[in-house]
Amino acid sequence: MPANIIDLKGKTAFITGGTMGIGAAIVEELRHAGAALIITGAENQDTIDKMNDEAGKKGYNMHYIRADFSQDGAFENLFSVLDSYPRIDICVNNAGTNRNNPVEEVTAADFDFLLEINLKAPFRITQYMSRRMKKVSCGRIVNIASIWSVNTRPGRSAYAVTKSAIIGLTKTAAVELASYNVLVNAVSPGFTMTELTKKTVPEKEIRELQELIPAKRFAEPHEIAKTVLFLVSDLNTYITAQNIIIDGGFTNV
Repeated sequence: MPANIIDLKGKTAFITGGTMGIGAAIVEELRHAGAALIITGAENQDTIDKMNDEAGKKGYNMHYIRADFSQDGAFENLFSVLDSYPRIDICVNNAGTNRNNPVEEVTAADFDFLLEINLKAPFRITQYMSRRMKKVSCGRIVNIASIWSVNTRPGRSAYAVTKSAIIGLTKTAAVELASYNVLVNAVSPGFTMTELTKKTVPEKEIRELQELIPAKRFAEPHEIAKTVLFLVSDLNTYITAQNIIIDGGFTNV
């Protein structure tokens, strides 16, 4: 996609979990399109400060905020910062985490941890953004879900619960906000070759998984990010309440 097709200059985008992986790729795509960016990460404050220093040196219009959604007070602190921005046009709920265990071995603590980050955070943020976007009759919200919202593998029970619920949130918010010109969609990535994947998944397992994918490869983070870029841009004027699966055909075989 040529860089000049989508122009987000003059728009402000908020992205959670934008410091690594798919989130970082989304940040780069929106930055290249000209958006001003507000980005959360769960790293320690020193790391967040260094990210802000580096962005400033490069002249980027972006601001990193520390936000650990598993901690009490995270939302109040975040919303206090966001209130200082006169307008937020785009919201991407990307922050997420995973813990794999057979269903009978999922502890209450593990389940609550996944609910806090994967479901409660995007729900609370969608509530906040809905109120703001309705006032200006314009906005785009994208929730990053997963192919495990529509499919499953052993050990994914708690994670699948949270990601399936994100689809319900997306569809309901979309129909409630459509008349205000606020479009809400979900993007469900399949296996994606992030830096974390490269570090944590053995090459043998990657090769075996690739054989199960009709496209015979994992997605690259920028392929997920470009779909998000389209959904939040002015090229999308009517797509809402959809769950767009990006998996190289995996969920169809």
